[in-house]
Amino acid sequence: MNLFRAVLGCLAGLLLSACSNYMISPPATSTNPPLAKELIFYNWADYMPQSVLDAFTAEYGVKVTYLTYESMEEAVAKVRAGHKYDVVVMEHDLIPSLVADGYLAEVDYRNIPNFKNISVNFRDLTFDPANKHSIPYNYGTTGLVVRNDLVEAPITHWADLWDPRYGGKIGVRAQPTELISVALRSLGYPLNSEDPQELEAALQHLLDLKPSVIFMDDETDNAIPALLNGEAVIMVGWAEDAVKARQVNKSITYILPEEGTMFWGDTYVLPANSPRKYTAELFLNFLLRPEISAQIVNENHYATANEAAYPFIDPEIINDPIVFPRAETIQKADWYLPLSPAGETLYAGIWERFMAGAP
Repeated sequence: MNLFRAVLGCLAGLLLSACSNYMISPPATSTNPPLAKELIFYNWADYMPQSVLDAFTAEYGVKVTYLTYESMEEAVAKVRAGHKYDVVVMEHDLIPSLVADGYLAEVDYRNIPNFKNISVNFRDLTFDPANKHSIPYNYGTTGLVVRNDLVEAPITHWADLWDPRYGGKIGVRAQPTELISVALRSLGYPLNSEDPQELEAALQHLLDLKPSVIFMDDETDNAIPALLNGEAVIMVGWAEDAVKARQVNKSITYILPEEGTMFWGDTYVLPANSPRKYTAELFLNFLLRPEISAQIVNENHYATANEAAYPFIDPEIINDPIVFPRAETIQKADWYLPLSPAGETLYAGIWERFMAGAP
């Protein structure tokens, strides 16, 4: 059984013990270095409440400069180019190649005792054994956000995106792995496929879809207006999209297609060239406080890996299966897995050809 499936089986309601033997290091006893005056935090635009950053600054006197990226590809390129960030939010499947090439620092858990709050279901996974280079942040699914009042039949499959009745009204983000995965799924191919023939078929399928596509902003608040005003009737999206849009229009639903959904996970990582590693680790320890992790969830509506935060999360959010997936969802889902170097090249080429293709 795939390790991710074993982990998610635990997440589905089984005992939270025996999934990992990871041990937390004892608190540091040596003299700690002085705190830096500033930290640079590199993340998605709408992924961290400013109130949390302000609370850290108020408590520790450290200014947090929040820089944002528009895609994971941009984030990886900037880290590889040597831009100096202190904490970066990175998708889990991108970690192995960055570690192999020396771009990520090992985490000193003596400075992050609150790592004990992370559910054992999210520790010691194959992409980062013993969590040497990453700390789980949040996770979620990719699905379809649908205007039920504007579609002519129930939306149940990824293939419904290609229904000509919705031509010109399909909202997507310019996220390479996500869209290639949607095409693979809709054709019945495995997620994370590196088969050149399957990827070529996925490309042609995406090119068939392209005339129907509206490219939407990565930030939820900028993306959902097109759905709310009817410009888009189906959107490839995430929990936050559905939750926020539903607050305005109750006819909006979140569909996890019958072919199965994709699970993604975001992590905190420390670039190897950060000159402020100790302060960055103190910042991560702050973010892992139960009440702080809960505050993040309550504002951005993504499930957290911080189990100790659950009692502080708004009951309406933690009981929402869109945000915190249930067992039946988990059993039909697959995680994005790290691609091989050859696979990364294949996906990059497929995406380049898709973006350059007609129309």
